[in-house]
Amino acid sequence: MLFACLFAVSQAQTPTNQLTINPEDPDNLAKEYFSQIMGVAVSASTNTKLYQFIYEWIGTPYRLGGKTKKGVDCSKFAYELYEQVFNTTLGYNSRNIYTQVNPIRKDELKPGDLVFFKIRSRNITHVGVYIGDDKFAHASSSRGVMISNLNEAYWKRYYYNGGRMFTAENKSDGLVQQPPVN
Repeated sequence: MLFACLFAVSQAQTPTNQLTINPEDPDNLAKEYFSQIMGVAVSASTNTKLYQFIYEWIGTPYRLGGKTKKGVDCSKFAYELYEQVFNTTLGYNSRNIYTQVNPIRKDELKPGDLVFFKIRSRNITHVGVYIGDDKFAHASSSRGVMISNLNEAYWKRYYYNGGRMFTAENKSDGLVQQPPVN
């Protein structure tokens, strides 16, 4: 049913000559739809569970300490996303979450990686989830759950680092990290 709705919406929003859609392939249909609404390349939208989760949370109001669709803050949004999409538990705030990742450069980011910001502080104060094409999903204190671009002046100014979650095995053995499982 969801995919039928997605197909109808995508057909209504996109001229057919710009998009090749096979209604018999629901995974491809979902990738095409999420690619359009989130502004990322279809090739970046391989994890439909990630994009579905974000889509369902977009517009959720910001609430410090909140962790439900009635209100959520940035770290709880990342926490819920990782719990539901990757079956992984994150820390309770952005600084704590940063201790659980292997830092990576901006040009190494992959969908599902975390992005960290130091907003008017020496400490990490904000976290989001990278979705591809320089975009990330996060809970903004001004607009709630939304998608932003790392290249916007505000985010560029406060960007600190990217991070990829350690696996339990990597944490104890000091091995190279693995990206989140899709």
